[in-house]
Amino acid sequence: MDDNPDNPIIEFDEQRSLELLATESLGRLVTVSGGSADIFPVNYAVSPEGRLVFRTAEGSKLAGLTIHPDVVFQVDNIEDQRAWSVIVRGEARRLDSFAEINRAEELDLKPWIPTLKYNFVEITPEKISGRGFTFGEEPERYVGY
Repeated sequence: MDDNPDNPIIEFDEQRSLELLATESLGRLVTVSGGSADIFPVNYAVSPEGRLVFRTAEGSKLAGLTIHPDVVFQVDNIEDQRAWSVIVRGEARRLDSFAEINRAEELDLKPWIPTLKYNFVEITPEKISGRGFTFGEEPERYVGY
């Protein structure tokens, strides 16, 4: 990111945003079901094709994705005086074929908590946006008044 005090917020293109996604492993999945939004923390991996993959157990998350596959996924990173945030809008689907599941297994995606998560879900991005932030003091509000 540029150290430009006049511009503490910069926009990333899709390629840079995807590169940043690949550096992390924990994000937030937003789903909508029955007119109500839910948010789930999930660990994930980025496939070589640029799709996000996570594992889940049977339950409301998987059922909701089956009914309403449009999702939002967000990943953030904060270090020292800088941060970034990437948002992915896309469509989620459970992987069903043996070939798809075998490719997902190659990502070495393991649950972080000791639970069985047999289902692989893939998010195909339709839109990726990212921003970088440089922290600093709030500018003087009343300069010139």
